[in-house]
Amino acid sequence: MGQEIQSYRDLVVWQKAMTLAAECYRETATFPKAEMYGLTSQIRRAAASVPANIEEGHGRESTGSFIQALRVAQGSLKELETHVYLAERVDIMPSETMKELLTGCETVGKLLRSLIRSLQAKQANT
Repeated sequence: MGQEIQSYRDLVVWQKAMTLAAECYRETATFPKAEMYGLTSQIRRAAASVPANIEEGHGRESTGSFIQALRVAQGSLKELETHVYLAERVDIMPSETMKELLTGCETVGKLLRSLIRSLQAKQANT
């Protein structure tokens, strides 16, 4: 069996989401100043929201509340994907960068789905 989770920081999904958020911050640093309150802000907010919701959910009292917070994180992740696609379409993000960020989104999305399924199974057995 895997190691016991002592903190949200032990969750691989949180770690990967933090890495993705940091990558988004670095990539948007090159965006035009005119986008500071547009796509730069939207991408950063959505990216930061994913690990923040995982953390918030982990701190909740019930499994059901944790699952709900993870679903909110999934929503933020989908929002991030849309903003990344748009940034590439309006030529402020290179296609290669878009692909790298979307790969990170896919990884985090799979981990979120897996954790939700695991928690649902745990919830069903209690």
